[in-house]
Amino acid sequence: MSLRNKSIILILLILLIDQVFKVWIKTSMVIGDEFHVFGNWFIIHFTENNGMAFGMEFWGKSGKLFLSLFRVVAIVAIGYYIFQLIKQKANTGLVLGISAILAGALGNLIDSAVYGVIFNDSFTEVARFFPADGGYASFLYGRVVDMLYFPIINTTYPQWFPWVGGHPFVFFRPVFNIADSAITTGVLYLLIFQRKVLFGKTV
Repeated sequence: MSLRNKSIILILLILLIDQVFKVWIKTSMVIGDEFHVFGNWFIIHFTENNGMAFGMEFWGKSGKLFLSLFRVVAIVAIGYYIFQLIKQKANTGLVLGISAILAGALGNLIDSAVYGVIFNDSFTEVARFFPADGGYASFLYGRVVDMLYFPIINTTYPQWFPWVGGHPFVFFRPVFNIADSAITTGVLYLLIFQRKVLFGKTV
């Protein structure tokens, strides 16, 4: 199989899993709903965010638009870079690692671009496709669907701990999705296994 086809298949596979999972969550649960998969350390918890990976946000609506447009530019740039790498017959691992990042960025862009248009809000009822009274947001202003929650450690800081003593401590607190996982996995793979290719043999 050609490197081009491997890249395309990986991107499509990640996108398919990401979007099927998100649509299932969106059309089956209300925000805040959850169920435990493995005890208290792997939970499907439905939430949405306006911002970056793992729920980070900035600058309100202006930041949301900027982020959506930035994703579009980044996706085009990454896609072009992958195309050039394939033409140069680059390392398979390098191409697939960057392809995973591209797939994750595409997955979250789809949420931001169209979910607000095709779904109603999920705060008080299960979302419906193309509701009669319209979606909950305009194009590029949709929210990203998150659901993977791994509170592996759920405890309290010791009282003697500075500033946060007695407060709850949860690791890992952020709720994320398959697209976030693809981006993180792709970046870590490149940094660990492809760093010489990316940064030169001096690294």
